[in-house]
Amino acid sequence: MRSLKTIAAACVIAAATATPGLAQSLIRDTEIEHMLRDYTTPLFIAAGLEPNDVGLYIIADPSINAFVTGGQNIFTHTGTIIEAENPNQLRGVLAHETGHISGAHLARVDEGLAAAQVPMFVSVGLGVLAALAGEGQAAGALLASSQQFGALQFMTYSRAQESAADQAGLNFLEASGNSGEGLVAFFERFRYQEVMSQARRFPYFRSHPLSSQRIVALRENVNSAEHFGVLDPPVEVDRLRRIQAKIYGFTAAPQFVHFRYPETDQSLYARYARAVAYYREARIDEAQSEIQSLVDEEPLNPYFHELFGQMLFESGRAAESIPYHQTSVDLEPTAPLLRVNLAIAMIATENPEYLEEAAGHLRVALNIEHDNSFAWYQLSIVHERNGNTPLAQLAVAEQAFAVGNRMRANQFAGRARAGLENGTTAWFRATELEAVSQPTAADLRQMRRQRRNQ
Repeated sequence: MRSLKTIAAACVIAAATATPGLAQSLIRDTEIEHMLRDYTTPLFIAAGLEPNDVGLYIIADPSINAFVTGGQNIFTHTGTIIEAENPNQLRGVLAHETGHISGAHLARVDEGLAAAQVPMFVSVGLGVLAALAGEGQAAGALLASSQQFGALQFMTYSRAQESAADQAGLNFLEASGNSGEGLVAFFERFRYQEVMSQARRFPYFRSHPLSSQRIVALRENVNSAEHFGVLDPPVEVDRLRRIQAKIYGFTAAPQFVHFRYPETDQSLYARYARAVAYYREARIDEAQSEIQSLVDEEPLNPYFHELFGQMLFESGRAAESIPYHQTSVDLEPTAPLLRVNLAIAMIATENPEYLEEAAGHLRVALNIEHDNSFAWYQLSIVHERNGNTPLAQLAVAEQAFAVGNRMRANQFAGRARAGLENGTTAWFRATELEAVSQPTAADLRQMRRQRRNQ
Protein backbone atom coordinates (compact mmCIF):
# COMPACT_ATOMS: atom_id res chain seq x y z
CA MET A 1 0.00 0.00 0.00
CA ARG A 2 2.92 2.34 0.68
CA SER A 3 3.98 2.15 -2.96
CA LEU A 4 0.46 2.91 -4.18
CA LYS A 5 0.26 5.89 -1.86
CA THR A 6 3.58 7.17 -3.19
CA ILE A 7 2.25 6.98 -6.73
CA ALA A 8 -0.95 8.79 -5.80
CA ALA A 9 1.01 11.52 -4.03
CA ALA A 10 3.20 12.06 -7.07
CA CYS A 11 0.13 12.35 -9.29
CA VAL A 12 -1.51 14.87 -6.98
CA ILE A 13 1.65 16.98 -6.97
CA ALA A 14 1.96 16.83 -10.74
CA ALA A 15 -1.70 17.79 -11.21
CA ALA A 16 -1.53 20.58 -8.67
CA THR A 17 1.52 22.19 -10.23
CA ALA A 18 0.21 22.02 -13.79
CA THR A 19 -1.27 25.09 -15.39
CA PRO A 20 -4.82 24.66 -16.76
CA GLY A 21 -3.56 24.58 -20.33
CA LEU A 22 -1.14 21.76 -19.51
CA ALA A 23 -3.35 19.58 -17.35
CA GLN A 24 -3.62 16.71 -19.78
CA SER A 25 -2.85 13.03 -19.35
CA LEU A 26 -3.07 9.86 -21.30
CA ILE A 27 -5.68 7.57 -19.80
CA ARG A 28 -6.56 3.91 -20.03
CA ASP A 29 -10.06 2.49 -19.82
CA THR A 30 -11.13 -0.92 -21.10
CA GLU A 31 -14.67 0.08 -22.04
CA ILE A 32 -13.56 3.09 -24.09
CA GLU A 33 -10.66 1.27 -25.69
CA HIS A 34 -12.87 -1.62 -26.80
CA MET A 35 -15.31 0.78 -28.43
CA LEU A 36 -12.56 2.62 -30.29
CA ARG A 37 -11.04 -0.67 -31.43
CA ASP A 38 -14.41 -1.87 -32.70
CA TYR A 39 -14.82 1.38 -34.63
CA THR A 40 -11.35 1.43 -36.13
CA THR A 41 -10.55 -2.21 -36.92
CA PRO A 42 -12.77 -2.29 -40.06
CA LEU A 43 -11.30 1.06 -41.11
CA PHE A 44 -7.73 -0.16 -40.67
CA ILE A 45 -8.47 -3.33 -42.64
CA ALA A 46 -10.01 -1.26 -45.44
CA ALA A 47 -6.86 0.90 -45.42
CA GLY A 48 -4.64 -2.15 -45.73
CA LEU A 49 -3.24 -1.68 -42.21
CA GLU A 50 -2.68 -4.34 -39.58
CA PRO A 51 -5.05 -3.28 -36.76
CA ASN A 52 -2.73 -4.46 -34.00
CA ASP A 53 0.06 -2.29 -35.39
CA VAL A 54 -1.94 0.91 -34.96
CA GLY A 55 -1.81 2.45 -31.49
CA LEU A 56 -4.95 4.06 -30.08
CA TYR A 57 -4.46 6.55 -27.27
CA ILE A 58 -6.96 8.60 -25.26
CA ILE A 59 -6.12 12.04 -23.85
CA ALA A 60 -8.14 13.40 -20.95
CA ASP A 61 -8.96 16.78 -22.42
CA PRO A 62 -12.42 18.33 -22.97
CA SER A 63 -11.41 20.10 -26.18
CA ILE A 64 -12.11 18.62 -29.59
CA ASN A 65 -9.01 17.08 -31.11
CA ALA A 66 -7.61 13.98 -32.76
CA PHE A 67 -4.30 13.55 -34.46
CA VAL A 68 -1.74 11.10 -35.81
CA THR A 69 1.89 10.92 -34.77
CA GLY A 70 4.81 8.54 -34.97
CA GLY A 71 3.51 6.93 -38.13
CA GLN A 72 0.71 4.68 -36.85
CA ASN A 73 -0.61 6.17 -33.61
CA ILE A 74 -3.99 7.89 -33.31
CA PHE A 75 -4.66 10.14 -30.32
CA THR A 76 -8.21 11.17 -29.45
CA HIS A 77 -9.29 13.75 -26.88
CA THR A 78 -12.15 12.77 -24.60
CA GLY A 79 -13.86 15.97 -25.75
CA THR A 80 -14.11 14.55 -29.26
CA ILE A 81 -15.90 11.48 -27.93
CA ILE A 82 -18.28 13.53 -25.80
CA GLU A 83 -19.14 15.95 -28.63
CA ALA A 84 -19.95 13.22 -31.17
CA GLU A 85 -23.70 13.24 -31.75
CA ASN A 86 -23.65 9.63 -32.91
CA PRO A 87 -21.13 6.82 -33.53
CA ASN A 88 -20.92 7.70 -37.21
CA GLN A 89 -19.48 11.13 -36.42
CA LEU A 90 -16.77 9.62 -34.23
CA ARG A 91 -16.08 6.96 -36.85
CA GLY A 92 -15.78 9.71 -39.43
CA VAL A 93 -13.09 11.52 -37.45
CA LEU A 94 -11.21 8.25 -36.90
CA ALA A 95 -11.54 7.40 -40.60
CA HIS A 96 -10.07 10.79 -41.50
CA GLU A 97 -7.10 10.18 -39.18
CA THR A 98 -6.70 6.73 -40.72
CA GLY A 99 -6.46 8.55 -44.03
CA HIS A 100 -3.52 10.52 -42.66
CA ILE A 101 -1.83 7.26 -41.64
CA SER A 102 -2.38 5.64 -45.01
CA GLY A 103 -1.03 8.80 -46.65
CA ALA A 104 2.00 8.85 -44.33
CA HIS A 105 1.15 12.38 -43.16
CA LEU A 106 2.83 13.59 -39.98
CA ALA A 107 0.72 15.45 -37.48
CA ARG A 108 2.97 16.06 -34.51
CA VAL A 109 6.59 16.82 -33.76
CA ASP A 110 8.63 13.96 -32.32
CA GLU A 111 8.73 15.32 -28.79
CA GLY A 112 5.08 14.38 -28.40
CA LEU A 113 6.08 10.73 -28.60
CA ALA A 114 8.37 10.86 -25.59
CA ALA A 115 5.52 10.05 -23.22
CA ALA A 116 2.84 9.05 -25.68
CA GLN A 117 4.50 6.08 -27.34
CA VAL A 118 4.95 4.11 -24.16
CA PRO A 119 1.84 1.94 -23.67
CA MET A 120 2.39 1.34 -19.97
CA PHE A 121 -0.49 3.41 -18.75
CA VAL A 122 -3.10 1.61 -16.70
CA SER A 123 -6.12 2.80 -14.78
CA VAL A 124 -5.50 2.50 -11.07
CA GLY A 125 -8.50 4.39 -9.81
CA LEU A 126 -12.03 4.65 -11.05
CA GLY A 127 -12.17 3.47 -14.65
CA VAL A 128 -10.98 6.67 -16.29
CA LEU A 129 -8.03 8.12 -14.40
CA ALA A 130 -4.72 9.78 -15.10
CA ALA A 131 -2.20 7.17 -16.18
CA LEU A 132 0.49 5.92 -13.86
CA ALA A 133 3.90 4.52 -14.65
CA GLY A 134 4.53 2.24 -11.71
CA GLU A 135 6.32 4.12 -8.96
CA GLY A 136 6.26 7.56 -7.42
CA GLN A 137 9.16 9.15 -9.27
CA ALA A 138 8.15 7.65 -12.61
CA ALA A 139 4.51 8.65 -12.14
CA GLY A 140 5.42 12.28 -11.55
CA ALA A 141 7.83 12.36 -14.48
CA LEU A 142 5.39 10.75 -16.89
CA LEU A 143 2.55 13.02 -15.90
CA ALA A 144 4.84 15.99 -16.37
CA SER A 145 5.88 14.80 -19.81
CA SER A 146 2.33 13.96 -20.84
CA GLN A 147 1.40 17.55 -20.08
CA GLN A 148 3.49 18.50 -23.11
CA PHE A 149 0.35 17.75 -25.09
CA GLY A 150 -1.09 21.08 -24.01
CA ALA A 151 2.04 23.01 -24.90
CA LEU A 152 3.14 21.49 -28.19
CA GLN A 153 2.08 23.31 -31.35
CA PHE A 154 0.26 21.35 -34.01
CA MET A 155 1.70 21.10 -37.48
CA THR A 156 -0.92 22.31 -39.91
CA TYR A 157 -1.75 19.86 -42.61
CA SER A 158 -1.54 21.08 -46.17
CA ARG A 159 -4.77 21.43 -48.10
CA ALA A 160 -3.68 18.58 -50.34
CA GLN A 161 -3.16 16.31 -47.34
CA GLU A 162 -6.51 17.28 -45.88
CA SER A 163 -8.35 16.55 -49.11
CA ALA A 164 -6.51 13.26 -49.51
CA ALA A 165 -7.35 12.24 -45.93
CA ASP A 166 -10.99 13.23 -46.47
CA GLN A 167 -11.33 11.07 -49.57
CA ALA A 168 -9.39 8.18 -48.07
CA GLY A 169 -11.54 8.30 -44.94
CA LEU A 170 -14.72 8.25 -47.01
CA ASN A 171 -13.39 5.27 -48.96
CA PHE A 172 -12.60 3.39 -45.75
CA LEU A 173 -16.05 4.13 -44.34
CA GLU A 174 -17.71 2.91 -47.53
CA ALA A 175 -15.57 -0.24 -47.66
CA SER A 176 -16.57 -1.05 -44.08
CA GLY A 177 -20.28 -0.51 -44.80
CA ASN A 178 -20.59 2.85 -43.09
CA SER A 179 -21.85 6.17 -44.37
CA GLY A 180 -19.51 9.14 -44.63
CA GLU A 181 -22.34 11.35 -43.41
CA GLY A 182 -20.85 11.45 -39.91
CA LEU A 183 -17.62 13.05 -41.02
CA VAL A 184 -19.23 15.80 -43.06
CA ALA A 185 -21.89 16.40 -40.39
CA PHE A 186 -19.16 16.76 -37.78
CA PHE A 187 -17.39 19.33 -39.92
CA GLU A 188 -20.64 21.17 -40.67
CA ARG A 189 -21.35 21.47 -36.94
CA PHE A 190 -18.11 23.35 -36.47
CA ARG A 191 -18.05 25.37 -39.68
CA TYR A 192 -17.97 28.53 -37.53
CA GLN A 193 -14.41 27.59 -36.49
CA GLU A 194 -13.33 28.76 -39.91
CA VAL A 195 -13.94 32.41 -39.03
CA MET A 196 -12.47 32.34 -35.53
CA SER A 197 -8.94 33.36 -34.62
CA GLN A 198 -6.37 30.62 -34.17
CA ALA A 199 -6.32 31.20 -30.42
CA ARG A 200 -10.05 30.57 -30.09
CA ARG A 201 -10.31 27.53 -32.36
CA PHE A 202 -10.55 24.01 -31.07
CA PRO A 203 -7.17 22.29 -31.43
CA TYR A 204 -8.59 19.95 -34.06
CA PHE A 205 -9.46 22.80 -36.36
CA ARG A 206 -6.11 24.50 -35.84
CA SER A 207 -4.33 21.41 -37.11
CA HIS A 208 -7.09 20.45 -39.60
CA PRO A 209 -8.26 23.80 -41.03
CA LEU A 210 -11.75 23.83 -42.48
CA SER A 211 -12.93 25.59 -45.58
CA SER A 212 -16.37 25.94 -47.12
CA GLN A 213 -15.11 24.46 -50.38
CA ARG A 214 -13.77 21.43 -48.56
CA ILE A 215 -17.11 20.80 -46.81
CA VAL A 216 -19.04 21.22 -50.06
CA ALA A 217 -16.77 18.73 -51.82
CA LEU A 218 -17.18 16.27 -48.94
CA ARG A 219 -20.97 16.62 -48.98
CA GLU A 220 -21.14 15.92 -52.72
CA ASN A 221 -19.02 12.79 -52.40
CA VAL A 222 -20.95 11.52 -49.39
CA ASN A 223 -24.37 12.09 -50.94
CA SER A 224 -23.45 10.09 -54.03
CA ALA A 225 -21.91 7.17 -52.12
CA GLU A 226 -23.54 3.74 -51.91
CA HIS A 227 -23.93 3.74 -48.13
CA PHE A 228 -25.31 7.25 -47.79
CA GLY A 229 -28.17 7.19 -45.29
CA VAL A 230 -27.01 4.06 -43.46
CA LEU A 231 -27.80 4.67 -39.79
CA ASP A 232 -25.97 3.50 -36.69
CA PRO A 233 -27.62 0.49 -35.02
CA PRO A 234 -29.44 1.49 -31.80
CA VAL A 235 -27.12 -0.72 -29.76
CA GLU A 236 -24.12 1.31 -30.98
CA VAL A 237 -25.83 4.60 -30.16
CA ASP A 238 -26.58 3.25 -26.68
CA ARG A 239 -22.95 2.19 -26.24
CA LEU A 240 -21.64 5.63 -27.13
CA ARG A 241 -24.12 7.35 -24.79
CA ARG A 242 -22.92 5.18 -21.90
CA ILE A 243 -19.29 6.01 -22.53
CA GLN A 244 -20.05 9.71 -22.93
CA ALA A 245 -21.82 9.67 -19.56
CA LYS A 246 -18.91 7.85 -17.97
CA ILE A 247 -16.31 10.25 -19.35
CA TYR A 248 -18.40 13.27 -18.38
CA GLY A 249 -18.85 11.90 -14.87
CA PHE A 250 -15.10 11.61 -14.44
CA THR A 251 -13.91 14.74 -16.20
CA ALA A 252 -16.54 17.43 -15.59
CA ALA A 253 -17.06 19.24 -12.29
CA PRO A 254 -19.72 17.37 -10.26
CA GLN A 255 -22.13 20.32 -10.37
CA PHE A 256 -22.10 20.20 -14.16
CA VAL A 257 -22.65 16.44 -14.08
CA HIS A 258 -25.73 16.90 -11.91
CA PHE A 259 -26.99 19.64 -14.21
CA ARG A 260 -26.60 17.49 -17.31
CA TYR A 261 -27.85 14.31 -15.60
CA PRO A 262 -30.31 15.43 -12.89
CA GLU A 263 -31.74 12.98 -10.38
CA THR A 264 -35.07 13.16 -12.18
CA ASP A 265 -33.34 11.39 -15.07
CA GLN A 266 -33.33 7.70 -14.22
CA SER A 267 -31.86 6.52 -17.51
CA LEU A 268 -28.91 4.16 -17.38
CA TYR A 269 -26.65 6.89 -18.77
CA ALA A 270 -27.64 9.36 -16.06
CA ARG A 271 -27.12 6.85 -13.26
CA TYR A 272 -23.74 5.92 -14.70
CA ALA A 273 -22.60 9.56 -14.72
CA ARG A 274 -24.05 10.32 -11.29
CA ALA A 275 -22.45 7.25 -9.72
CA VAL A 276 -19.05 8.65 -10.66
CA ALA A 277 -19.94 12.21 -9.65
CA TYR A 278 -21.23 11.09 -6.25
CA TYR A 279 -18.03 9.19 -5.65
CA ARG A 280 -15.91 12.18 -6.59
CA GLU A 281 -17.92 14.21 -4.07
CA ALA A 282 -17.30 11.55 -1.39
CA ARG A 283 -21.03 10.78 -1.29
CA ILE A 284 -20.20 7.10 -1.07
CA ASP A 285 -23.63 5.75 -0.08
CA GLU A 286 -25.31 7.48 -2.99
CA ALA A 287 -22.55 6.38 -5.36
CA GLN A 288 -22.94 2.76 -4.31
CA SER A 289 -26.71 2.97 -4.63
CA GLU A 290 -26.44 4.20 -8.21
CA ILE A 291 -23.84 1.66 -9.29
CA GLN A 292 -25.73 -1.15 -7.55
CA SER A 293 -28.78 -0.25 -9.61
CA LEU A 294 -26.65 -0.62 -12.74
CA VAL A 295 -25.25 -3.98 -11.63
CA ASP A 296 -28.78 -5.19 -10.82
CA GLU A 297 -30.00 -4.08 -14.23
CA GLU A 298 -27.09 -5.62 -16.16
CA PRO A 299 -25.36 -8.24 -14.01
CA LEU A 300 -23.28 -9.41 -16.99
CA ASN A 301 -21.76 -5.99 -17.68
CA PRO A 302 -18.07 -6.22 -16.68
CA TYR A 303 -17.60 -2.45 -16.58
CA PHE A 304 -20.24 -1.91 -13.92
CA HIS A 305 -18.57 -4.52 -11.72
CA GLU A 306 -15.20 -2.89 -12.42
CA LEU A 307 -16.54 0.50 -11.34
CA PHE A 308 -18.04 -0.92 -8.14
CA GLY A 309 -14.77 -2.65 -7.34
CA GLN A 310 -12.77 0.50 -7.97
CA MET A 311 -15.05 2.55 -5.75
CA LEU A 312 -14.54 0.10 -2.91
CA PHE A 313 -10.80 -0.13 -3.51
CA GLU A 314 -10.32 3.63 -3.57
CA SER A 315 -12.35 3.85 -0.36
CA GLY A 316 -9.76 1.69 1.38
CA ARG A 317 -11.87 -1.46 1.19
CA ALA A 318 -9.55 -3.58 -0.93
CA ALA A 319 -10.79 -6.95 0.33
CA GLU A 320 -14.41 -6.03 -0.39
CA SER A 321 -13.49 -4.91 -3.90
CA ILE A 322 -12.03 -8.28 -4.92
CA PRO A 323 -15.32 -10.08 -5.75
CA TYR A 324 -16.36 -7.24 -8.06
CA HIS A 325 -12.98 -7.18 -9.80
CA GLN A 326 -13.08 -10.95 -10.08
CA THR A 327 -16.50 -10.81 -11.73
CA SER A 328 -15.27 -8.22 -14.22
CA VAL A 329 -12.37 -10.53 -15.14
CA ASP A 330 -14.68 -13.55 -15.41
CA LEU A 331 -16.89 -11.59 -17.80
CA GLU A 332 -14.00 -10.09 -19.81
CA PRO A 333 -11.04 -12.47 -19.35
CA THR A 334 -8.91 -11.06 -22.19
CA ALA A 335 -8.89 -7.48 -20.86
CA PRO A 336 -5.46 -6.91 -19.27
CA LEU A 337 -6.47 -3.79 -17.34
CA LEU A 338 -9.23 -5.65 -15.51
CA ARG A 339 -6.77 -8.33 -14.44
CA VAL A 340 -4.28 -5.72 -13.26
CA ASN A 341 -7.00 -4.03 -11.20
CA LEU A 342 -7.85 -7.38 -9.59
CA ALA A 343 -4.19 -8.08 -8.86
CA ILE A 344 -3.70 -4.63 -7.32
CA ALA A 345 -6.66 -5.18 -5.00
CA MET A 346 -5.28 -8.57 -3.94
CA ILE A 347 -1.81 -7.14 -3.29
CA ALA A 348 -3.26 -4.22 -1.34
CA THR A 349 -4.91 -6.55 1.19
CA GLU A 350 -1.39 -7.63 2.26
CA ASN A 351 -2.79 -11.15 2.59
CA PRO A 352 -0.02 -13.56 1.53
CA GLU A 353 -2.63 -16.09 0.41
CA TYR A 354 -3.50 -13.82 -2.52
CA LEU A 355 0.05 -13.35 -3.81
CA GLU A 356 0.28 -16.33 -6.14
CA GLU A 357 -3.15 -15.64 -7.63
CA ALA A 358 -2.27 -11.97 -8.10
CA ALA A 359 0.95 -13.00 -9.85
CA GLY A 360 -1.06 -15.24 -12.17
CA HIS A 361 -3.35 -12.39 -13.20
CA LEU A 362 -0.38 -10.11 -13.79
CA ARG A 363 1.32 -12.72 -15.97
CA VAL A 364 -1.82 -13.11 -18.10
CA ALA A 365 -2.04 -9.32 -18.46
CA LEU A 366 1.62 -9.14 -19.46
CA ASN A 367 1.17 -11.91 -22.01
CA ILE A 368 -1.35 -9.61 -23.68
CA GLU A 369 0.49 -6.32 -23.03
CA HIS A 370 4.12 -7.17 -22.46
CA ASP A 371 5.13 -3.53 -22.10
CA ASN A 372 2.59 -2.66 -19.41
CA SER A 373 5.06 -1.21 -16.93
CA PHE A 374 2.56 -0.87 -14.10
CA ALA A 375 1.87 -4.62 -14.25
CA TRP A 376 5.63 -5.27 -14.14
CA TYR A 377 5.97 -3.06 -11.10
CA GLN A 378 3.15 -4.86 -9.31
CA LEU A 379 4.76 -8.19 -10.18
CA SER A 380 8.01 -6.97 -8.62
CA ILE A 381 6.11 -6.32 -5.38
CA VAL A 382 4.74 -9.88 -5.41
CA HIS A 383 8.19 -11.38 -5.97
CA GLU A 384 9.74 -9.25 -3.23
CA ARG A 385 7.04 -10.24 -0.74
CA ASN A 386 7.67 -13.86 -1.64
CA GLY A 387 11.34 -13.33 -0.83
CA ASN A 388 12.53 -13.74 -4.42
CA THR A 389 14.65 -10.63 -4.85
CA PRO A 390 16.27 -11.63 -8.20
CA LEU A 391 12.86 -12.06 -9.86
CA ALA A 392 11.71 -8.79 -8.29
CA GLN A 393 14.79 -7.09 -9.77
CA LEU A 394 14.06 -8.63 -13.17
CA ALA A 395 10.50 -7.29 -13.03
CA VAL A 396 11.83 -3.82 -12.17
CA ALA A 397 14.19 -4.09 -15.14
CA GLU A 398 11.21 -4.95 -17.38
CA GLN A 399 9.29 -2.00 -15.98
CA ALA A 400 12.18 0.37 -16.60
CA PHE A 401 12.71 -0.96 -20.13
CA ALA A 402 9.00 -0.48 -20.90
CA VAL A 403 9.15 3.22 -19.99
CA GLY A 404 12.39 3.74 -21.91
CA ASN A 405 14.74 4.07 -18.92
CA ARG A 406 17.67 2.15 -20.37
CA MET A 407 20.14 2.80 -17.59
CA ARG A 408 17.78 1.63 -14.86
CA ALA A 409 16.80 -1.41 -16.93
CA ASN A 410 20.45 -2.28 -17.46
CA GLN A 411 21.30 -1.92 -13.78
CA PHE A 412 18.44 -4.06 -12.49
CA ALA A 413 18.84 -6.68 -15.23
CA GLY A 414 22.47 -7.07 -14.21
CA ARG A 415 21.55 -7.44 -10.55
CA ALA A 416 18.85 -9.96 -11.43
CA ARG A 417 21.17 -12.02 -13.64
CA ALA A 418 23.75 -12.22 -10.85
CA GLY A 419 21.19 -13.72 -8.49
CA LEU A 420 19.37 -16.05 -10.88
CA GLU A 421 20.27 -19.64 -11.61
CA ASN A 422 22.41 -19.86 -14.74
CA GLY A 423 20.59 -21.27 -17.75
CA THR A 424 17.02 -20.68 -16.53
CA THR A 425 14.45 -18.80 -18.60
CA ALA A 426 14.60 -15.87 -16.19
CA TRP A 427 18.43 -15.80 -16.40
CA PHE A 428 18.33 -15.72 -20.19
CA ARG A 429 15.77 -12.90 -20.11
CA ALA A 430 17.89 -10.89 -17.66
CA THR A 431 20.92 -11.42 -19.89
CA GLU A 432 18.96 -10.30 -22.93
CA LEU A 433 17.61 -7.20 -21.18
CA GLU A 434 21.07 -6.29 -19.94
CA ALA A 435 22.43 -6.53 -23.48
CA VAL A 436 19.71 -4.55 -25.26
CA SER A 437 19.61 -1.82 -22.60
CA GLN A 438 23.31 -0.97 -22.67
CA PRO A 439 23.56 2.79 -22.06
CA THR A 440 24.32 4.88 -25.12
CA ALA A 441 26.96 7.58 -25.17
CA ALA A 442 24.18 10.13 -24.65
CA ASP A 443 22.92 8.18 -21.61
CA LEU A 444 26.40 8.18 -20.08
CA ARG A 445 26.85 11.90 -20.67
CA GLN A 446 23.51 12.56 -19.00
CA MET A 447 24.47 10.38 -16.05
CA ARG A 448 27.76 12.29 -15.63
CA ARG A 449 25.89 15.60 -15.74
CA GLN A 450 23.47 14.39 -13.07
CA ARG A 451 26.35 13.33 -10.84
CA ARG A 452 28.03 16.72 -11.23
CA ASN A 453 24.80 18.48 -10.29
CA GLN A 454 24.26 16.42 -7.16
